[in-house]
Amino acid sequence: MALARTRAVALLGVDGALVDVEAAITSGVPGLHLVGLPDAALNEARSRVRAAILTSGEHWPNRHVTVSLFPASMPKRGSGFDLAIAVALLGAEGAVSAEACAGTVMIGELGLDGRVRPVSGVLPAVLTAADAGVETVVVPKANLAEASLVPGVRVIGAGSLRALVARFRDLPPPDEGEDESCEEASAPQPNGLAARSRARRGDLDLADVRGQADARKVLEVSAAGGHHLLFTGPPGCGKTMLAERLPTLLPELDRDAALEVTAIHSVAGGLPTGQPLITHPPFCAPHHTASRAALVGGGSNRLIQPGAVSLAHRGVLFLDESPEFAGGVLDALRQPLEEGEVVIARSGATSRFPARFTLLLAANLCPCAATKVRDCTCAPSIRQRYLARLSGPLLDRIDLKSELKEVSRAELRYDLELAESSATVAERVLVARDRARRRLADLPWRTNADVPGRELRRRFAPPHGALAAIDQPLADGRLSARGLDRVVRVAWTLADLTGKDAPTASEVTQAFGLWQGR
Repeated sequence: MALARTRAVALLGVDGALVDVEAAITSGVPGLHLVGLPDAALNEARSRVRAAILTSGEHWPNRHVTVSLFPASMPKRGSGFDLAIAVALLGAEGAVSAEACAGTVMIGELGLDGRVRPVSGVLPAVLTAADAGVETVVVPKANLAEASLVPGVRVIGAGSLRALVARFRDLPPPDEGEDESCEEASAPQPNGLAARSRARRGDLDLADVRGQADARKVLEVSAAGGHHLLFTGPPGCGKTMLAERLPTLLPELDRDAALEVTAIHSVAGGLPTGQPLITHPPFCAPHHTASRAALVGGGSNRLIQPGAVSLAHRGVLFLDESPEFAGGVLDALRQPLEEGEVVIARSGATSRFPARFTLLLAANLCPCAATKVRDCTCAPSIRQRYLARLSGPLLDRIDLKSELKEVSRAELRYDLELAESSATVAERVLVARDRARRRLADLPWRTNADVPGRELRRRFAPPHGALAAIDQPLADGRLSARGLDRVVRVAWTLADLTGKDAPTASEVTQAFGLWQGR
């Protein structure tokens, strides 16, 4: 019996696990038998691998071939196992050294002509291999830039099975096109993408929003502390314009956060080619017809995809016309808002996706969406029912609420000269975040909005006199215990923006007003 082994990675959400791919050639009825809980796409690898090996000029063993994916009890899905299966089979046949490929992780789909085609989820797969101590990883050449973001791992980009086999045999590369050759990754250079990202953001500027000085200030507070925000007001008052400019106030992601965000988008198959590292907080704005699965993620037992809340991780999730979303969809936001992650359970698997984002809601005051309050034909009860679609428990988790008014003619004409640019506001946001970062240096949280309530009461409680202003709202029920935590978080952000070491009664009073929407 001839036996050879390679390795691959099975992904469940953004978490991965190493899989041993073993190929054994024995006597028996000729054919390729795949075992180890493969899904439909992986079962089809038998036909792809056979055609790729033959078109690459290699011999196909006309014997009984068994390919085992270990651990056998772990579900495996997708076509990313093709390359590992093909090399393991060639190792068992003796076409390549079984020892040379035994410790190498291989990821990639094979075309019938032997080309190695790109797959999604390469970054989290390579991160899994690096954490397990793997030294060499082979990926599709089109995914080379993505895989090279992981330090400490030798990454080889394979364009074709023929070129990879020649590399294992220490032979000169075959006379193929540049896209079909093998290439080893060099040090990643993500600055080009960051520059392009900044150039795209340069098209949007906070100074474009005329009037709404109070709303612009609230947006600055949201950016400085990572606080959730609700804008209400008539159509045309600037709710969407303000929301779209929130990313222009946010600082670049640090290296760990950038890899975390990029891994989620890699699993979703949404990374750009070339330099795929996401260096700026993402902005995700699903339409109000989006389903619950589209918002929080979902899928079948073995194909669970991240939703908008995870694609907005470390960034902004904007829900325009928020009362138009289905009630169950909005209520599904409660778990990620509290826990910073989404847990999707199916009968065969449970996936966890990070989902720590800034939620920004926008809502009209009534369903008729009259541009002028005097033109509204909705009865007071209709208005009340319309805004009541945003449930109390959801609004209780919103730190900042701001009602925008109609913009006057004077503001439309002259306010553009007085409005601050995104760059000016972003500098203040960066200073405030730096103060919070130094305060939270030895703790696992990044912004004031991340600090859990128990730590707010123990470690970051404002001076006793500062909280006296909200004793009465707590007593008469206008402020809940969860709302108190929100107010204290915002008060710390206001203190950071004003350069104070701790919030005073002024910041607490202002934070309570922002929580109420006054």
